[in-house]
Amino acid sequence: MKSSFFRSGLAALAAVAMTASAVAADKVTLRMSTPASETDQRSVALAEVFAPEVAEFATYEPHYNASLIKQNSELEAIASGDLEMSIASAQELAQYFPEFSIFATGYVHQDADHQVRVFNDPLMEPFKQKVEDELGVKLLAVMYLGRRHVNLRQTKDELTVMTPADLAGVNLRMPGTDAWQFLGKALGANPTPMAFTEVYTALQTGSVDGQDNPLPTVVDAKFFEVTNQIALTSHLVDLNYVAFSKAVWDELTPEQQAKVQAAAEAAAESGRKAQLQKEADLVSYLEEQGLAIYEPDLKAFREHVQSQYVGSEFAASWPDGVLDKINALGN
Repeated sequence: MKSSFFRSGLAALAAVAMTASAVAADKVTLRMSTPASETDQRSVALAEVFAPEVAEFATYEPHYNASLIKQNSELEAIASGDLEMSIASAQELAQYFPEFSIFATGYVHQDADHQVRVFNDPLMEPFKQKVEDELGVKLLAVMYLGRRHVNLRQTKDELTVMTPADLAGVNLRMPGTDAWQFLGKALGANPTPMAFTEVYTALQTGSVDGQDNPLPTVVDAKFFEVTNQIALTSHLVDLNYVAFSKAVWDELTPEQQAKVQAAAEAAAESGRKAQLQKEADLVSYLEEQGLAIYEPDLKAFREHVQSQYVGSEFAASWPDGVLDKINALGN
């Protein structure tokens, strides 16, 4: 009798184990390849918000610091079936679809909320559909990266930047590509191409008057040690898209698809709030370091910069009327 009971118990445990194994086998593995670190706000949001929301049917497996797929090769890996998820920049998507360059252009996005309104507006549907149809990638949500500002050696008493005209003659270090140099000129400055590793010394010696980067970079690279002011120009409100394999999406049930979509949006919102708070905290920190931080006439900057793009080679691929629709969703 006791032996029979023991055998029955073992059989029950085996059945439970087999059921658990079957459930695990039924789960889809979602490998995320990102060049970001584990502590990046985007990484944290996906691990802490997205992963638990889909845990019932999917195992989220992040790979940081481009350790799985080389940076800028993630979309190709998704398209070939070698990856399930990534975070893709507008610049990366523009390599496949030139019209995406509009979302990596100065003063197109006004702030983090504007990014979300643009992404969720019907104007984005042709963009999303083309990526899905031709690359096999679904863009689920938009993640806020931060705003780039003008950071100068001059004190505010020596130079107060309120309009693009105030940057005339200012040697502003910008990344060396044609698109970045064009943006520097559109801002009114004299853009100077220079490797990032050389910027601190160039600011220290006066080889350049300033540089443009988000506030976290100003702190991480210690540029605040060799500069005196930051004009909050917000000339580029940068972003990433949560990119998801269309092939994997099609294998999910409608209920699972809805959960993945909601989880991506919730993660994006969590990361957005964290990054905005970080930026706000850094304003206080940089002011404590003695920097003057102020906001110029953003309307004057936006109108001037956009006027430089219209009719240029950089806007040649933009669909007609899209810029006006984007602006109409702003403040």
